[in-house]
Amino acid sequence: MKVFLRWLLLEVLVFLGVVLFAQPVEQSFTPTKAENKLLWEISGKGLAAPSYLYGTIHMIPAENYFLTEATEVAFDKSTRVAFEIDTEEMTNPAAMMGLLSKMYMNNDTTLADLLSEADYAVVSTHFEEMGMPMMFMGKIKPMFLTILAGEDMKDMKPGENPMSMMGGDGMKSYELELTERAKAAEKQIVGLETAEFQMSLFDSIPYTAQAKMLLETIRSGEGEEDEEETSAMDQMIELYTTQDIIGMQSLISDDPAGIGGYEELLLLKRNRNWIPVMEELMTKETVFFAVGAGHLAGDEGVIALLRKAGYTMTPVD
Repeated sequence: MKVFLRWLLLEVLVFLGVVLFAQPVEQSFTPTKAENKLLWEISGKGLAAPSYLYGTIHMIPAENYFLTEATEVAFDKSTRVAFEIDTEEMTNPAAMMGLLSKMYMNNDTTLADLLSEADYAVVSTHFEEMGMPMMFMGKIKPMFLTILAGEDMKDMKPGENPMSMMGGDGMKSYELELTERAKAAEKQIVGLETAEFQMSLFDSIPYTAQAKMLLETIRSGEGEEDEEETSAMDQMIELYTTQDIIGMQSLISDDPAGIGGYEELLLLKRNRNWIPVMEELMTKETVFFAVGAGHLAGDEGVIALLRKAGYTMTPVD
């Protein structure tokens, strides 16, 4: 009986071993450190010709702006350029007027309602020194004010249009630069989502949380944090110029008090929404997709999602 029991146990263990070790190893679709590149070729799954995915940074100092030769070649090969939103729409005065109302908080909420008196004074003083009186800014959603309050705008002259900083001598926008290239080459431009949808995302983040981010941005820029600590913008520029898309994604994810706390809303859900749109476009022609580099890496980044969908994703030097 003991021999039989030992044999039975051994057989059970062998069976379990076969079952366990026969299970397929889960395939990793996430880009590795060896694949840290801004430019990716998309091929396979019946595509007649490859398309391209390129990670951008929305604003960067002019001296740090660059496009590799391979990126320019990929851009020239493409017959259509796809951004997160249709950048030509943003130059349409009628479309912009319709979006202006979405910049303001609902229910007559003001920034003064969201901050203590002392914190509001910090924010108010900051914008007053930039030539932007709070009497005009107080009802704007704090997320928009955070963009204006960033250190990118610190050299802006009083009364100067903030948009003039983009593409000017101080800062450059990859979206604007690539849009101009596309228009010059008579390439069609399309958006993966609408500007109205992007604006609506801010309504899903509590105004109090937005106000906290705004205050932290201003305090950081004014040196109230450790002076030796590299600012988030400086870190982002360093990661971008070294094409460290994994680092950029991590910088966002590891900031639970800021955007990282809303990663599902601001990044992951949008990544998933883009894939079917990209697939439809790629079946028709060669497309140059230009989206924020923070969307590329990670388990649910655009690269991994396209790989899961059956496409071959190849980093390009």
